[in-house]
Amino acid sequence: MGFALTYLEERALFPQKIAEAPDRNTGIIVVIPAFNEPGISGVLDSLSECEVPGCKVEVIIVVNAPGDSEPEVLDNNQKSIENIISWKKENVNCFFRLFIFDVEHPAPSGWGVGMARKTGMDEAVRRFESINKPEGIILNLDADCSVEKNYFVAVYNELFRKKETTACSIYFEHPLSGVEFSNDIYEYITLYELHLRYYFQGLAYTGFPYVFHTVGSAIAVKALLYVKAGGMNRKQAGEDFYFIQKLVPSGGYFSLNSTTVYPSPRSSSRVPFGTGASIGKLRADATSTLLTYNVRAFRELRDFFSLTGLFYEGSIGQIPDYFSLLPEGIKLFIGKDGWISKMGEIKGNTSGLYSFKKRFFGWFNMFRIVKYMNFIHNGLFAKEYVEVAASKLLKLMEADKCPHEISELLLHYRSLERIGDCQ
Repeated sequence: MGFALTYLEERALFPQKIAEAPDRNTGIIVVIPAFNEPGISGVLDSLSECEVPGCKVEVIIVVNAPGDSEPEVLDNNQKSIENIISWKKENVNCFFRLFIFDVEHPAPSGWGVGMARKTGMDEAVRRFESINKPEGIILNLDADCSVEKNYFVAVYNELFRKKETTACSIYFEHPLSGVEFSNDIYEYITLYELHLRYYFQGLAYTGFPYVFHTVGSAIAVKALLYVKAGGMNRKQAGEDFYFIQKLVPSGGYFSLNSTTVYPSPRSSSRVPFGTGASIGKLRADATSTLLTYNVRAFRELRDFFSLTGLFYEGSIGQIPDYFSLLPEGIKLFIGKDGWISKMGEIKGNTSGLYSFKKRFFGWFNMFRIVKYMNFIHNGLFAKEYVEVAASKLLKLMEADKCPHEISELLLHYRSLERIGDCQ
């Protein structure tokens, strides 16, 4: 039995859609959901200009729309299909094979970006299954993105060729200037990306062991891990965050920083949160700044996580006493009864420091950190302007450089992540 047959039989949304068999040397398949994207040729142009990796490449575009879509959206979807077909005819010598997966309207109930990604990723798994390639790479991209020219080569070298790596978040940068959008859009995306990178470095500062960006257009995963993790979820928003949380505990997840995905800074109302929604809200509010988490919340988490060794060394009988050592916000968030119950469970099911920390951070994971952040900023801590918080964090990190202008702050935070090819 193949590595994905059971998964495909039980969990795939659709039967096989691409009849043409894959080349046996196929190692990378890019999945691109396309909803209301008549300008789809832009991302295809970008991919076609990339350096050719040491394996065959395919691109699957999933043209889709929710059941309640307006006629204009459906017309644009048809234009997308026509433009893809036209692009394919004009680029017959392109190094990758291009396929269209047209999700006929109306789509299944609950349709959203999660189901669109899942549809394409499941088809990619089916194709890797047919050539028995569990190490095949499924790349997620969006229709409004462009990529650095070494995009495929970097993924091939750092993920496909290395057995110890299983999935990754790919480094990204939004365009901060240009003529495609108005100046205010570029200002808002600068604020929003600074917030994302501030949160990333804030988590790293706490000592949390699993710090990764969760941008849906910049995720890659080997087919076997995708199957083992149960595939992409069907959420209508935040599907990327939830998916990565399923991948990380298996090990081998890393940040690939030697290439770049360039997502669009455009506003969007397609999902209730994320980049497009955030830009839309900033524009609607006509604000000049963005509120983010208070740096004191990261200091609390750092103090809390630094105690894990003590928690492991202590006896079960000392667990109630250790509650008094917790930072105030953590105490309020967990509660004493919850603390005693959970720590008793963790200590009772681990025999070494490694397994203790793995179980501890499996409990206080990214989901719980987000819940803590929302809880703590609902009375105890006040949110701060992102440029203020980002400057404070750099000082806590004892950074050699601490810019004051928002754009310079963002560039500095970017540089912190680009140190080294992959982390």
